Amino acid sequence: MGGQFMAVSGGGTKRKIELGGTARIPQDVISLQKLGLRFAEITIEDPAGFGLFKDDYRALLPAADFFYLCHGPREGNPNDVPTLEKVYFEKLLRVLSIMPDLEMRLLTMHLWMDARFLPEETLAHKIGFLRRITEKAAGSGITVCLENLSENAFHLEPVFAAVPALYLTLDLGHGQILTDENTSFGFLELCPDRIKHIHLHDNLGGSSRDDDLHLPVGEGKIDFHKIFEKLRAVHYKGTMTLELRPAEIESCLGYVEDLVDLVSRKGEKP
Repeated sequence: MGGQFMAVSGGGTKRKIELGGTARIPQDVISLQKLGLRFAEITIEDPAGFGLFKDDYRALLPAADFFYLCHGPREGNPNDVPTLEKVYFEKLLRVLSIMPDLEMRLLTMHLWMDARFLPEETLAHKIGFLRRITEKAAGSGITVCLENLSENAFHLEPVFAAVPALYLTLDLGHGQILTDENTSFGFLELCPDRIKHIHLHDNLGGSSRDDDLHLPVGEGKIDFHKIFEKLRAVHYKGTMTLELRPAEIESCLGYVEDLVDLVSRKGEKP
């Protein structure tokens, strides 16, 4: 499974959407490779301790046509600007220094930017924070993607305008929280060119972090058919991570592959 979406070197099928999965430990990479996925998105929550695993991840990299993406650490208290500077910024710099060793070219990071809950001065500081991170990343050829949390497209549109080198990891599960309609539609309407990566998982909606259930795709209430129809309309050709454990990925991979296959077809509705 999954091989039907791979690029063919020397001519052949053009790469469109590539499917991968979350890797929390090196053994997860082996599981994802067995499932036929194209990449692993490795979570680096503690960059200082990640060195214990880096060689194991590197040893698995020579697998045929397989690559890594990176998911960075959480920001901590989103209102604590001094800690963001002294702790979170330094963690991200360490992550950026690790990524080239594993040939990672895309970093997904958290930085809560919801104007409904954060003071204006905190948001302004965070925009400067994002500028500095994208400038540091550019030197290593790394694309930085901000992951949507509770924000909608209207919250992040001015952030993208202020930080031209910043892109979006569109998390479809987060898009179902604190809203009647999944906020993914707004992002796909207002800033489709900023979407470089997508996170896939399901939930039942809700209004708190506890409702971010990370269910296998198809086991919640998210209208994936409608979202994938919109992805086809904007000609999305990036990467997608199933943010699930390998056994959960296996349980819904056929359904996700069908959705991806339908996105690539012209003149048909999912």
